[in-house]
Amino acid sequence: MSFAASSAFQETAQKAEAWPFEEARKVIARQERRAKAGKPVKEVLFETGYGPSGLPHIGTFGEVARTTWVRRAYELMTGEKTRLIAISDDMDGLRKVPDNLPNPQMLAANLGKPLTSVPDPFGTHESYGHNMNARLRAFLDHFGFDYEFRSATDLYKSGIYDAALLRVLAKYDDVMKVMLPTLGEERQQTYSPFLPVSPRSGKVLLAKVVAHDAAKGTITYIEEDGSEETVPVTGGRCKLQWKPDFGMRWAALGIDYEMYGKDHLPSQPLYDAICKIAGAEPPEHFIYELFLDESGQKISKSKGNGLTIDEWLTYAPRESLALYMYQKPRVAKRLYFDVIPKAVDDYIDLLAKYHSNETSEAQRLESPIWHLHDGNPPAERYPVSFALLLNLVSASHAHDRNVLWGFIRAYAPHANPEANPGLDRLVGYALRYYEDFVKPHKKYREPTEKERVALTDLAGTLEKMANERDPETVQFQVYEVGKRHGFNPLRDWFKALYEVLFGQTAGPRFGSFAALFGCAETASMIRRALAGEFVTGA
Repeated sequence: MSFAASSAFQETAQKAEAWPFEEARKVIARQERRAKAGKPVKEVLFETGYGPSGLPHIGTFGEVARTTWVRRAYELMTGEKTRLIAISDDMDGLRKVPDNLPNPQMLAANLGKPLTSVPDPFGTHESYGHNMNARLRAFLDHFGFDYEFRSATDLYKSGIYDAALLRVLAKYDDVMKVMLPTLGEERQQTYSPFLPVSPRSGKVLLAKVVAHDAAKGTITYIEEDGSEETVPVTGGRCKLQWKPDFGMRWAALGIDYEMYGKDHLPSQPLYDAICKIAGAEPPEHFIYELFLDESGQKISKSKGNGLTIDEWLTYAPRESLALYMYQKPRVAKRLYFDVIPKAVDDYIDLLAKYHSNETSEAQRLESPIWHLHDGNPPAERYPVSFALLLNLVSASHAHDRNVLWGFIRAYAPHANPEANPGLDRLVGYALRYYEDFVKPHKKYREPTEKERVALTDLAGTLEKMANERDPETVQFQVYEVGKRHGFNPLRDWFKALYEVLFGQTAGPRFGSFAALFGCAETASMIRRALAGEFVTGA
């Protein structure tokens, strides 16, 4: 992956301030530092890691997407090719049975074994680890990510890690000096950076190491039955504890950049120290905040809380998910169904601004849209927002997209499913989202006497504007009705409109909705609400 760009465009990118460009500058400075020291590197390597202990979740996608945006920024700024390696830690031992997987008894019987040695609970792949890896790759491929998948099991067993592992063994005492101060007194007594894979049980053992021999490349440890066993640290006969593993693999593979969640921040100095002990310069880092579920708890693969990848994509397009990942990566954000509509409409607004004639080339590089679409965003415009579509579904009681398209074409005559495929997909998403998340929570209320008089006035006003399709004109009249009837502040008037007419506390601009739904149809809806139809039917 590399961007062929004019020198002028590259020069513009050099001044860009969007966070992927700021991160790319760290890698550029790293390359310049190496060149000055007489150690230039021909190819920059980005890495992202994945723990396949549970089903892939949105946080996994976010890490790959964010790394990709930094990678693209680097390539644009330098014209150099890069690679992204996605590593699955599938040699880790299965420590507990995830709550959301089938065949828990079978999994419990294989606790301690590498994930690629645990039978697949779904019965479709060679192992549990292979199944999880396939799910990850299928999703990344679906999104078109350019990456090279690497299995930790293969990296250990193939010998790619051997040289780095032998360096760690040769400097065993240095590694212990790094790790022991971070451990409790009891754990210090049995800790070793090397975890042997038992030739007897096949388990990855948290065993006490009683001897290590750098010349022979072996460790001697206490087996589960109390006897001593000697194994090589190479060829997949051992793996490293996860913190030393981080630093070792950076050194073994020559990684230049990796980002990870805030929960890794306390361990970053350890990773860096191990990398140096293994003979390499640590990569550049970016620490992002964690995603939380609706109750503010960290999302977890094993717990299955928060949104899954498939759940988001059931109710919104992939671009909205990518945008949610892009925005404010250093701020903790809740990841649940209620955030979806705003993410969709944020994308629509940013896409319109990107294509505006008033937006300069430099401003486009600062837009998330440039990064989300590899610098080549679609030209489609959206005459209707997702929030408006949701309210249109509510008001029209539509159950299929043809009904909604009838309203859209009346509002925007040139729009149609063929010319606006993105909008057509939004129509389908709106129908599903409304049925599952909006309709069940609607709470209509009776209007107060003051609101009843004002709503009657608004219905009459809209009936006189039956053919009006300009949102601003309609919105002005809605304002005027509210002011006539003494609503101060006016937000109380609009709050009343949504609570009485939609069973919601907020919504999109009411004038935009009425212009889309039709002024006459909106007036009819108001009169039905005044007659009590919505409350009795709620």
